[in-house]
Amino acid sequence: MLKIKDNVDLKELEKFGFKLNYDEEYEIRIEKNNVFTIIVIKHDNTVYIQSNSYVIKELDLLFDLIKAGLIEKVGN
Repeated sequence: MLKIKDNVDLKELEKFGFKLNYDEEYEIRIEKNNVFTIIVIKHDNTVYIQSNSYVIKELDLLFDLIKAGLIEKVGN
């Protein structure tokens, strides 16, 4: 599972286009070629990805977050 590191100020996500949603979780919605992908950072800092397609086309943002040192892999 992917998780935002505990020592990261979640406001850092705003630099990548994330916004607080009505549940006060950070999310970003990406649309490309009629494929919609939503990435949500839950209250426990876990990363959830949802898409309306079997192929999620736009995950460059996740790579950017990993490269910036904001994400870690936890568990299996």
